[in-house]
Amino acid sequence: MRTTILSVLIAVVSFSISGAQTPAPIVVQAMTPGPTTKSVAAAGVTTTSNQTTLKALEAIKAANDEILKQQEATLQKLDEMEKAANEIRIYTKRG
Repeated sequence: MRTTILSVLIAVVSFSISGAQTPAPIVVQAMTPGPTTKSVAAAGVTTTSNQTTLKALEAIKAANDEILKQQEATLQKLDEMEKAANEIRIYTKRG
């Protein structure tokens, strides 16, 4: 009886250990880039598209700067409110 239980226990443990092993890693070779050629027309489109993208990014940056200014003002207000709350706590403990 003990031999059967022991053999079943060993079989279960060995099966669970063998299933928990990680598979071998797969190695993929990197591709070497081939020579790239751009036509003159594509370069003109790319320049226009880059200018449009640059203008859009500048607009986003301006909007982000405005949001950062508003957040800084809000943080200053919160700091002032926290200082006032701390002063109120100090005065209520004294009185």
